[in-house]
Amino acid sequence: MRNFFKLAENIHVGPLLHDVQTNYALWSTQTLRQTFERSPHADVEDIWLRFNAAASLETCGDDLECVDYPAFAALPSARPLVFNLMRHVEADRLGRVMITKLAPGKTIARHRDVLGEYALYYTRYHVVLQGLPGALFHCGDETVTMQTGEAYWFNAHKDHEVVNNSSDDRVHLIIDLRRGPPREALLS
Repeated sequence: MRNFFKLAENIHVGPLLHDVQTNYALWSTQTLRQTFERSPHADVEDIWLRFNAAASLETCGDDLECVDYPAFAALPSARPLVFNLMRHVEADRLGRVMITKLAPGKTIARHRDVLGEYALYYTRYHVVLQGLPGALFHCGDETVTMQTGEAYWFNAHKDHEVVNNSSDDRVHLIIDLRRGPPREALLS
């Protein structure tokens, strides 16, 4: 596969999934990704653990700096998953971290993550907190069903979409990471 790479499986995600289920009020406190015109994420609910400090549609594409949001402290079981993945891929910078939920029968419309400098700087990874047969992730001409406890890199710069034909919510921990020297160091 060219657009997906499974990094790990059998990750112990139960504690975070439990914490998310018992902290229901954290869902959709930020709705920027869902509410802009023709948003591909209109059907998704998010919990932002880390995001841009001044989260606005005008600035989030070029703002490389991310800060912790209150949900990161409220869900401490996310930290080991995030930092173990960072260590696994030898990343040196942490960007956005979100938990996303897509209900059965809902979709994430076809799109590419190419908005601004942010999309070029960070690489996107998924840790599957809940993934069942029928939750289809399409990227380019490839399709995977990401299962609970798996971690993936995928090519976010290609057209991609998700269709949840499963019997329950699709819940993913999305982690943006940077590997290697900052761009400025490469140019000097």
